[in-house]
Amino acid sequence: MSRAYGWNAKLLLAEETEYGVLPESGYRQMPFISSSLDSEQNLLSSNVLGLGRDPTQPFQDVINVDGDMVVPVDIRNLGVWLKAIFGAPTTTKNDVVCNHVFESGKISIPSYSLEVGLSEVPQFIHFSGVRANSIAFNFQRSGEAQVTLNLMAQCESGNTETIDSEPEVFKYTRVSQFQGYIKSGGEFLANITAASATYSNNLEKIETIRNDGLVEAIDLGVASLSGSISARYGDNALLDKARAGTPVDIELGYQLSDSQKLVITCHEVYLPKPKRSIDGPNGIECSYDFQGSKNEEIGRMMTVTLVNDVENY
Repeated sequence: MSRAYGWNAKLLLAEETEYGVLPESGYRQMPFISSSLDSEQNLLSSNVLGLGRDPTQPFQDVINVDGDMVVPVDIRNLGVWLKAIFGAPTTTKNDVVCNHVFESGKISIPSYSLEVGLSEVPQFIHFSGVRANSIAFNFQRSGEAQVTLNLMAQCESGNTETIDSEPEVFKYTRVSQFQGYIKSGGEFLANITAASATYSNNLEKIETIRNDGLVEAIDLGVASLSGSISARYGDNALLDKARAGTPVDIELGYQLSDSQKLVITCHEVYLPKPKRSIDGPNGIECSYDFQGSKNEEIGRMMTVTLVNDVENY
């Protein structure tokens, strides 16, 4: 008897031309670290009276298909997920170097079909009508560089054969946390111990009455940007801006070279005034849980620039 293992799981992804309809071809194999994306259907207890103390049989509730997927910060493959979050980028090419600029606030984003393949069983789990709800970047001194995506889907089904036996594969390019940086006002910030930024589309499930228990669609809500900056208390540069309510720009990024990098620019964020708690003899740390807003001059809240050798997404 064969058993499924994560090391042999495969993730395929393709952009849909019609919402909720699995494409027959055009799939790309994607690296991932973990996934909780799956369908869930709860049971509801019966409230029927008059039939004794023992309850009557429960009945099935609606089907929800959602979950988180953790993926590596891969300079090539990450562009697929960025398109899922922000929509199609503006791409310029200089020789073999391509600059893909993703902007927040677009009025439409694509939907995707995914396949999680567990060949030992065999079971190839299909998810259709998948939209990306949020993406979370986390920066720290060491470890693996990765992002967490929250995904919502319309439908989950299964098959015993893969939908695409020869998917496209981008060359994998791993990024480590020590290749990360954080800037504000064009200058590197000192004394930063950790930072994070989460962009959300705040998707809304359109829950119409259907006999299959599925959602009708998944629509865009008002976007949001939040995050945090943890810093050793060594000066009042950020603290003074927090007191005054002065917005700042935050740039987070990973850079392997001039032709391989990821730059996340939060154009206008507001910092709260944090407590300076003294918890012992060690250094004092401040944590700023910021919120982003649209910069009227630039016309958006956030820009993500991905530089690699992939011509288009």
